[in-house]
Amino acid sequence: MEQGYTWQDGALILRLWVQPKASRDQWQGLHNDHIKLQVTAPPVDGKANTHIQKFLAKTFGVAKSSITLKTGTSSRQKTFIIDQPRQLPSFIDPQR
Repeated sequence: MEQGYTWQDGALILRLWVQPKASRDQWQGLHNDHIKLQVTAPPVDGKANTHIQKFLAKTFGVAKSSITLKTGTSSRQKTFIIDQPRQLPSFIDPQR
């Protein structure tokens, strides 16, 4: 995965395409210019957004408070900002 994210002043900006109600939480590669993420949570009452925030916090080794949903509250296309991630999945280039 070489697209779907950018760096800005130490913060990672992720563009996600979210598939809710999946059988498990997992990264699925690229979907156009977004990173596809499957999550088990349903898209009801913000449950999927909260679930994604927890998943990202665990994945990137930060507190939930370090993750902000910038756009896409009620959309499959979401932009999250992760402030100072401590660990990166293999598809994220720390130099980009």
